[in-house]
Amino acid sequence: MSSDSTESNIKKMVPLLALLTAFPAFSTDMILPAIPSLAVTWNQPLSVVNLILICFFVTYGFFLLFYGPISDRYGRKRPLIAGISLYIFASMLCAMANSAVMLIAFRILQASGAAASASLSMAMTKDIFSGKERERILAYIAVIMALAPMFAPIIGGWILAYISWHWIFIVQGIMGVLGLLGVIRTPETLKEVSETPLSRVMYSYGKLLLNKKYVIMVLVMSISLLPLYSFIAGSSAIYVNGFGLTEQNFSYFFAFNALALMAGSMSCLKLAERTNSKNLITAGFIGIVLGGILILTIGQHGPWSFAIPMAMITYSIGISRPPSNHLVLEQVRRDAGSASSLLIFTYFTLGAVGMWLVSQNWLDRIHILGTIALTCGVFVLLAWIVLQKKGIESA
Repeated sequence: MSSDSTESNIKKMVPLLALLTAFPAFSTDMILPAIPSLAVTWNQPLSVVNLILICFFVTYGFFLLFYGPISDRYGRKRPLIAGISLYIFASMLCAMANSAVMLIAFRILQASGAAASASLSMAMTKDIFSGKERERILAYIAVIMALAPMFAPIIGGWILAYISWHWIFIVQGIMGVLGLLGVIRTPETLKEVSETPLSRVMYSYGKLLLNKKYVIMVLVMSISLLPLYSFIAGSSAIYVNGFGLTEQNFSYFFAFNALALMAGSMSCLKLAERTNSKNLITAGFIGIVLGGILILTIGQHGPWSFAIPMAMITYSIGISRPPSNHLVLEQVRRDAGSASSLLIFTYFTLGAVGMWLVSQNWLDRIHILGTIALTCGVFVLLAWIVLQKKGIESA
């Protein structure tokens, strides 16, 4: 691929790929400021209201397993159009919900449509780019999509201040329409479709599960994200109920954390040109450990005492995630859609476990979150050291 052709692909594809990848962040983070007030309005405990997040994550991850192999068989474009259309329809239903049960049910439907976006956008990245170029594109996308969790809760806070929470889902539906128009105008990126019959298309996961290096890398990288997903579920309760901030002020602290994610991705983009990508992964895992220690020691002293070590963890995830995603995908030669789907499915499934854990009726959620960060950080750092000694390499 010539440099001119590559730059042309970057200009055309990166904004759309970033938008598609940002669907989960918009779908979860915009509603975060409303969770404490919804718990009061519907007279439900936080563990129940947080099911609008947890059920979204579980359903999203489950449907990833279908979109990936189907896209390997029929191309990326048609499954994307179907999934985003369902997402738009479900977003409108969410806007009309009048109880926790209804909103949870419609969020499950919304997640089943949104699942087409992130996994297939990553597969499209593998279709178009390769090697170091793909790693650079993943970092670009990470920088752009970091804007979603930065602005999503702020937008949600403004909507709550001036209109009502129902409009949060109307805005998500509009975002879906923009994504749908972009996909319709984009040519098919998969040049060589799989010849596996539809009745056997799911068997590609069996082959992936036999790929020992791929499975180990997926598990290690997924566990490294557990502190971030736990923070997403517990952040509104920590800042609003724990520190007594308003919903709008909470959204700014959450945006600060998202800014750390973007800063990490930008640092990765710059540092990847001067250092080995594996060093960035190591540094990221060390940062998660240090952030967990700081949360346990000073996190209870005030919103900034908690926000700064949490931002350190998020920055560390931002700096390590693009090269780790690239390294995971390098362990497979075919079935990129299935590989991407299984990767993100594991991210979200383990993330839902962290969300459920932090949503329980704990007296001190900050201590629980710090414990999760420290435990996960130590585990993935040790596992990564062992993997490097055993020689984890490209496929």
